[in-house]
Amino acid sequence: MKPRIPLPTRDDLDEAQRAVWDKVVSGPRGQVIGPLRAAIHNAELAGRWSALGESLRFSTSLPKRLSELAICVTGRRWSAQVEWFVHARVAAENGIAPAILDAMREGRPPVFDKADERLVYEFARALQQDGRVPDATYQAAVEAFGVKGVVELTALVGYYTMVSMTLNAHGVPLPDGESPPLTAPEQGLFTLPEAAP
Repeated sequence: MKPRIPLPTRDDLDEAQRAVWDKVVSGPRGQVIGPLRAAIHNAELAGRWSALGESLRFSTSLPKRLSELAICVTGRRWSAQVEWFVHARVAAENGIAPAILDAMREGRPPVFDKADERLVYEFARALQQDGRVPDATYQAAVEAFGVKGVVELTALVGYYTMVSMTLNAHGVPLPDGESPPLTAPEQGLFTLPEAAP
């Protein structure tokens, strides 16, 4: 995929943009990739974007495994190839079963052994496909993660929706030599069958 906008290197940036670039590189991300390559065109936007993203990705009360699952659900919902490429790997490294990621990637309903993963999937799926979360799912999430965790989970879904749309709108490409990982991008997400009592 060819980008629709210039994706500058550090040498192409003005002083304000370079300051943001250097802060991102020295932080937990370690590099400027994905949507920040587009957002860097506006230094103030990129700086605030990066700060919010770092907070949500690295500093929530949710276990990393569940945060990364929510990010993958979001990337899959919007068929954001770059988001999936980056975060499916991190999700697997943090304990999300390959079979779950394979099912999502291929557009099949995933089968969950862990109740908290099923809950995060269904919360994120419903919020993105229906624009709201059913009362029973919301209450289950509050019981599982607390009010703070549900606020963070909702913010994760919203932030990574913005990430997905930015990647897709501007055609931010995968790293050189990588093939698109989402093999059935038109499939979206699946509503899960009712959990067994």
